[in-house]
Amino acid sequence: MLRFLTAGESHGPGLTVIIEGLPAGLHISEDDISRDLSRRQVGYGRGARMQIEQDHAVIRSGVRHGLTMGSPIGLTIENRDWANWGETMSIEPSSVPFDKILKIRPGHADTPGIAKYMQDDARNILERSSARESTSRVAAGAIARRFLEEFGIQVNSHVTVLGGVHANPTYPIDWTTLEDTPYHPEDRPAASKMAAVRCADPAAAEKMINEIDSARADGDSLGGVIEIIATGAPIGLGSHIHWDRKLTTKLAAAVMSINAVKGVEFGAGFDQGDLRGSTTHDVVKPIDEWEKLPDGNWEKPWPRKTNNSGGLEGGMTTGEPVVVRAVVKPIATIINGLPTVDLSSGELVERAHFERSDITFVPTCATIGESMVALVLAEALLEKFGGDHIEETKRNWKSYMATTGPRRE
Repeated sequence: MLRFLTAGESHGPGLTVIIEGLPAGLHISEDDISRDLSRRQVGYGRGARMQIEQDHAVIRSGVRHGLTMGSPIGLTIENRDWANWGETMSIEPSSVPFDKILKIRPGHADTPGIAKYMQDDARNILERSSARESTSRVAAGAIARRFLEEFGIQVNSHVTVLGGVHANPTYPIDWTTLEDTPYHPEDRPAASKMAAVRCADPAAAEKMINEIDSARADGDSLGGVIEIIATGAPIGLGSHIHWDRKLTTKLAAAVMSINAVKGVEFGAGFDQGDLRGSTTHDVVKPIDEWEKLPDGNWEKPWPRKTNNSGGLEGGMTTGEPVVVRAVVKPIATIINGLPTVDLSSGELVERAHFERSDITFVPTCATIGESMVALVLAEALLEKFGGDHIEETKRNWKSYMATTGPRRE
């Protein structure tokens, strides 16, 4: 129903995105995409690359007069840093000498990549395995987000752990406190610090910033945990019929595909291993506790008293918020470098290759996670409601929403 492809290298001319499957008639603009691209670039602990790039996606196809046409949407994003890498990353053969990357980095894709693709230069692997590719995902996710907004679905994220500092935010979270507030070490406002690390706990945000400063001074990197929360998804997206049609399968795969993500959980997640069933499962409220909309439909049919399942049961949405959490390992490219081996000789070298890197990109991963969740939910919505035009999709959605309550005789 909905798919996307990305192409491009970290230091190549640019990135390309193709999104196929969105219905016609959806309002889309480059500004819609730029907002999320700018969110991906901010965050305390980012490296020098973010000072070079000012990401902007140019819509090349699929949109006319601000509306989708139903045809594939093509986007291009320029790499400004390409100007400094023209010869090293030349598409045509070049006589200009350049140094091969031979000091392979532990924790990166270098080692399995060079073995699989029979390369003698790790740059042929790291260019595509770089987190720069996530720019394309965020651009695609921004379009998916615009589609979901038509159905009242919102996707947000925050950082719950960074560098061993655990946040204790108050739910529901005021997402506006985490958006695009400039931060510099001399700044003092709590909101600025919260936005800098995308953490909804002001005390924890300050500790996270201090931990990033400490890791930078030590030439090290930091990981953490992100939480993505999607509200407004109707009950019944996904399917229990086959393993690969379960929404849990698709969400887990999408979030796990993000660079450096090493684990995914839903709702109470792994904590459920310590609980009994009587305290784990989400009890359905009786009908006299349901809330109605002005049109007489239920605001949320079959509402729950808790949401330990993270809004997902049997591979389908329950109507409660979809809660996805992911652990992000510390960045593999470390300033001080780890001991490694030389690609050509196999002999020990003291320090792995280093060009430049972030100290942490956990806040950035939160934004990328939003994009991947938005893409999966948009696909599930189209699978359920179809439609070649957005108004057709809306009619199908409204009809379904009017029939999801109790089947009274």
